[in-house]
Amino acid sequence: MGMLTGKVALVTGAASGIGLACAERFAHDGATVVGMDRAEVDPAAWKRVDENAPATAFHTGDVVDEERVSSIVADTLRRFGRVDILVNAAGVAGGGAVHTVSAEDWDRTIDINLKGTFLCAKHVLEPMMAQGAGSIINIASVEGLEGTEGGSAYNASKGGVVILTKNMAIDYGRKGIRVNAICPGFIDTPLLRAVFDNEGMQDFLAKIVDSHQLGRLGKPSEIASAAAFLAGDDASFVTGHSLVVDGGFHAGKRFGFSKMMGLE
Repeated sequence: MGMLTGKVALVTGAASGIGLACAERFAHDGATVVGMDRAEVDPAAWKRVDENAPATAFHTGDVVDEERVSSIVADTLRRFGRVDILVNAAGVAGGGAVHTVSAEDWDRTIDINLKGTFLCAKHVLEPMMAQGAGSIINIASVEGLEGTEGGSAYNASKGGVVILTKNMAIDYGRKGIRVNAICPGFIDTPLLRAVFDNEGMQDFLAKIVDSHQLGRLGKPSEIASAAAFLAGDDASFVTGHSLVVDGGFHAGKRFGFSKMMGLE
């Protein structure tokens, strides 16, 4: 039996990247997996989820559409009877120096990354309270813990996710619901590639990679492993925490002394 056998997990952003990796890992660990994404799922990718899971479902929908979110949660309850785990992995990139950011771009980033997290949590909390148990895992970012050049809207949205996580942990802990965040470093996902595969961005990406003390980008599966821990009983006394999974990006800075010490 897997560590999540008997659990029902709703995963947003499940068509690719971190969301898809979480769906695959949760299925491997025995959970029933319900995916949601604005994009249509790649059948080959979702097959990797389905072949491991006791049951799966995939819904197309936008996390900022409250009516759609509500209907997907309701369908999950009708089909599977409960919602034990929510992973809020849906997200978009966005930012720039504040004076250059349009109100439309700001709203899009805040809406999907922060409001979408709020709406999905809102609609699973009632059934979780009725169950007396649940685990909500919000995918934030190291950019929600510290600033980055041109981060503006993205940093603000992910910083909001971090503090919202703490607030929900306080509000719902006595109802048996744990709420945690994961703060990934830079992860090799389609979202990252959509930004850094553009002309002139490769040098910036190389510098970002070098800022990770392990000297590489993270993999979606590494974030999924952290999510599986937070979803399961091994994390039964963990709530209100922002788990940094970043290859040392947030640990501090390097200035070249390690080479002098024979460590490079």
